[in-house]
Amino acid sequence: MKVYISRNIPTTALDVLKEYGLEVRINSDNKHLSQQELIEECKQADLLLNVGHADLDKYFLESCKHLKGIALASVGYDHIDLASATSLGIPVSNTPGILSGATADVAFLLMLAVSRKAFYRANEVREGKWKDFEFMQDLGIELNGKTLGIYGLGRIGLELAKKAQAAYNMNIIYYNRNRNLEAEQLVNAKYVNFDDLLTQSDVISLHTNLSSETQDRFNKDVFNRMKKSAILINTARGKVVNETDLYEALKKGEIWGAGLDVSDPEPMSPNNPLLQLPSVCVLPHIGSATIETRTQMAIMAANNLIAAKNGKPMMQIVNKEIY
Repeated sequence: MKVYISRNIPTTALDVLKEYGLEVRINSDNKHLSQQELIEECKQADLLLNVGHADLDKYFLESCKHLKGIALASVGYDHIDLASATSLGIPVSNTPGILSGATADVAFLLMLAVSRKAFYRANEVREGKWKDFEFMQDLGIELNGKTLGIYGLGRIGLELAKKAQAAYNMNIIYYNRNRNLEAEQLVNAKYVNFDDLLTQSDVISLHTNLSSETQDRFNKDVFNRMKKSAILINTARGKVVNETDLYEALKKGEIWGAGLDVSDPEPMSPNNPLLQLPSVCVLPHIGSATIETRTQMAIMAANNLIAAKNGKPMMQIVNKEIY
């Protein structure tokens, strides 16, 4: 069987695929592929290891209905039409669990950076604007003893809660569809309703999937209900936050700051006005970007494709009803 890989991955994962007899073709130039280019490549393959968030919609899937499996090198799967994949008999896998620690690190990094306006002040140094000591210039805020609210307390949110509690003795509250009893035991997290999350949190960190319910969930109305001293952190999906409303809320002082590892669209335009605000820090979606995590993600994706090649269920199957 042949597998097509849409972006470069660690050689360790390539070796795993080859060891199990798969013929590998890879986008070695790492160039952006249009949907049609990806379709043409996949027509020559039996399996797809998809890296990134190419739009694997109904048209793509119907054009590639011969595929025996698609392994996503990501936790999120909102970029693939699962209903179409299932109806066509194509199993789809993702990479859950592996990147929890690395993504929580980035959320923690953003929380601290925003609290001290670190990116803005660092740019002042690069631009030659660091002239003299000023006692009251661009002061930050402290995190110690503050309340961290988590919207979507799963694996990543729990890792962040552990770090925040250990480093800054932060109180943890959260809002989920269902209670997380493990988190309540480990970090004494308190389950609250959505309104209480907004009004009580000094920092709100987003760790939810993108769905019709969560898209634009954090908008003008929500920002109006948050503390004026609050920080918003988003390492989930860009579309969960209405960026226009976020900018207006920050400009008006309705909330204090924001740290984003995701945006809508991606890449974020360098002309986005959010980038000019002192209490905003933006990163280019690096949540899982460590050597260790990306290697493990690629190996997990490879093992899922090997299972599909051998006619076995993918271990990290997303559309379980396929079996």
